[in-house]
Formats: sequence, structure tokens, C-alpha cells
Amino acid sequence: MDGSTAPLAFHIVAAFRLHKRSSSLGQDLAITILRLGSPRTPSEGVRLGTVRRPPRGVPKSDFAKRDFYDVWVPALSPSQRLVTFALNADDAKTWRVFERKFRTEMREPESARLLDLLAALSHQTNFSLGCYCENEEGCHRSILRALLSERGAELSEARR
Repeated sequence: MDGSTAPLAFHIVAAFRLHKRSSSLGQDLAITILRLGSPRTPSEGVRLGTVRRPPRGVPKSDFAKRDFYDVWVPALSPSQRLVTFALNADDAKTWRVFERKFRTEMREPESARLLDLLAALSHQTNFSLGCYCENEEGCHRSILRALLSERGAELSEARR
């Protein structure tokens, strides 16, 4: 890992150690894709915020308490330019352009390594990731779901 990825990966792995889930508890191991700020479930594990910016008006010390995220992972969010483009996407053609551009961004080494790491960890522990969008179908997290699935990740079917 290069210098920029190593500290983030360290924080992610450290958070997983704090929230370790075990298949011996009778739970299937998987990644849950969700809306940040939604109520937590006991089995979701560490919550990763795949957003460009932290929640506005919320002190950093309250991010986890208010069910936003435990670890911020902006490397798995669209660039600011692409976020602006997506907010103006109002038809299927524009969404397909957004998806193609976001997939290109996720092929960058740091993002690709993080996706590989998360796919591998999904076979060892429960965790969740998400963003603020209300509807997953019009959100980059639907693309993250597909990218993780393509890497063999265990994914929860639940959409929250």
C-alpha cells in the first residue's frame, strides 16, 4: 500500500477489531449497504461512510452516536465534480454516464485496493457502508454494491 492508503486501512482494520462479529453467533457474515443516519441494527458491525463530506452541523464526536459512521472513507465516494454531475442527473442516460465515470474513479489504485480489502473482509466479519442519499437506486452506493459483488464480496440483500 502506498502512504495514503496505509493509514486509512489501519483505521478500518482497527475499527473492525473493536466491532468484531462472529459467525458462531448464528449470523451470516456480510456487508450491509445503507443510508447513513438510519438506525443501527445489532448485526451490522462497523459503519463506513463512503461520502465526500462529513455531515453538516454534526460535531465529529457525534458521527457514530448519531448513526452516521464509525470510519469515514471518502476514497469510495464520487469526486466532487462527479457528485455535482450526479445531482443534476434526471434521466437514465445521464445516470449511465455517471456510473461509467464513477467506475473509472473506482479503478484508481487506492479505491480499487479498498474495494478488494472490503470484499475480503466481508467473509470474516459484518460491516456496513453507505451515504446520505435516500434511494439506493439513484445513489453511488448501488454501484459500490455491484463493484463489491464483482469482487466476490458477501452482501446482505437488505437495502436500508
